[in-house]
Amino acid sequence: MSQKTKNIPSLSALHFLKNAGGILKNPLPFHHQNFQKMGDTYRLQLGFGKSVVFSRDPNLAKYILQTNQKNYEKSPIQTEDMAKYIGHGLLTAKGEQWKKQRKLIQPAFHKNNLKKLLQTVQEALSAEIDRITVEQPIDIFPIFNDLAFQTVVKALFSSAVGNAEIQRLQHITETIQKMLVSELRQPYLHWWFQISGKVQKHLDLTQEARGILKTVIANRKKGERQDDLLDLLLDARYEDGEAMSEEQLVDEILILFAAGHETTSNALTFACELLAREPKIQEKIYQEIKSLKAETSDLMDVVTKAEFTNRVINETLRLYPPVYFIDRISLEEDKLEGKTIPKKTSILLAVYEIHRHKNYWKNPHTFNPDRFKENPRPEAYFPFGAGPRKCIGNNFAMFEMVLAVAELVSRFKIIPTKEEIEILPLITLKPKNAVLKFTKRDVS
Repeated sequence: MSQKTKNIPSLSALHFLKNAGGILKNPLPFHHQNFQKMGDTYRLQLGFGKSVVFSRDPNLAKYILQTNQKNYEKSPIQTEDMAKYIGHGLLTAKGEQWKKQRKLIQPAFHKNNLKKLLQTVQEALSAEIDRITVEQPIDIFPIFNDLAFQTVVKALFSSAVGNAEIQRLQHITETIQKMLVSELRQPYLHWWFQISGKVQKHLDLTQEARGILKTVIANRKKGERQDDLLDLLLDARYEDGEAMSEEQLVDEILILFAAGHETTSNALTFACELLAREPKIQEKIYQEIKSLKAETSDLMDVVTKAEFTNRVINETLRLYPPVYFIDRISLEEDKLEGKTIPKKTSILLAVYEIHRHKNYWKNPHTFNPDRFKENPRPEAYFPFGAGPRKCIGNNFAMFEMVLAVAELVSRFKIIPTKEEIEILPLITLKPKNAVLKFTKRDVS
């Protein structure tokens, strides 16, 4: 971008190149230092006339995502790079296609429909939690990764997919995500990924997954209703009365796989890491869930009335937001608070930094779920985005995480094995070396 972004301080491409190695491993310290030095919004020159505006200003984030969202669209990272593998569903679509799909799919995620899925979700996560080995250190992330994928699949398809197909779909989804990380982190190897056949190999995997899903859809159309998400998506109609095409339906399912399992598994792992270091908070969750289950067997009652457990999840998402950057590109020149944002400016909203900004959070690095009791709707909080493109599955994700944490704490006490919580920022903010110990809780 040759045109200057007025009143926004700028860092040189040389500064970027000097730190390229560290950025590749973990970009968060680099950006934190820049925010401390340059202020809440700055421009980073990348060389060859390219630059990106980074911001940890929650007012700017709300303006871009909500107030004037029509002037900002997702970057080619999602609309092209991700879309080539997972299709043009809600996460990767833009413009009129996105509006059309959002309007069509939104009713499927209404709380009344989700209520019907909660028993299926509970059974899926309970089966995965059975795999936890007690009295010895274990890496909890693979278990939560499987748990989250199984939950999405069961919510979508009930029991219509066998374990072999589920394992294959999960393998393909995770293999493609790893390839995406390689492409985004090493754009200078784009030529090699193409001529070596790596891109084509992963595109072939995508076609294999699409074939499995088309078989599931065909069988469902010939078989009995299950009242799961697949049936809701098959029932959905556009304004002209038409249903989704098979290709579009497959796109949306692949998006749910990609977006719906990794973010949840990350958040649940971080929740356990935080709880392991706070036995009093574990006990408070245990007592809340025990009391609620004595009052009701209705899972929707449990997940909505478990106020403290919900605050624990919210605080986990504040400290470790799975989507730690939100990308947008301005369609036309814009102005906010004396700053001019030229047309076609790339903007990265630093959610991780916003969630830990000392001007908006008291003791921002402290794990304190009760801050959400004092302020249940904070302005500087974007775990699911904001505005019209806010994550359509946010309620489903929250219900799933509350049920999972409730089940875990009802069965176990969680014990840390090391002092620090480690992170691995890739496409999402992932946990690293999440080794914990579980002991059976005495419930007598």
